[in-house]
Amino acid sequence: MLTKIQVARLDEIDRLGSRTVTIGDREVAIFRLSDGTVRALENRCPHKAGRLSEGMVCGAAVHCPLHDWKIDLISGQVREPDHGQVTVYETEIDEKDGAIYISL
Repeated sequence: MLTKIQVARLDEIDRLGSRTVTIGDREVAIFRLSDGTVRALENRCPHKAGRLSEGMVCGAAVHCPLHDWKIDLISGQVREPDHGQVTVYETEIDEKDGAIYISL
């Protein structure tokens, strides 16, 4: 069963910006893309555990700040030539008040 948790408000995250939230023992990076959509994923690169929330967003990918691995913000898949996967969390934005929710 999925649990929906409010993690931020849309006006708290700049376009192409990010925010980190800790839920229990999970650290989640929340990204706002240039088109206004919000994506959430595990805040840990599978290569050397770089904090993805500190990386640069380019299109629908985030570049790990340590070694520039590119992680797809929709699928969590590391882009070639590198390999790996990070956990992606479903996001939802409340149209009335801009609250951002993720499902765990």
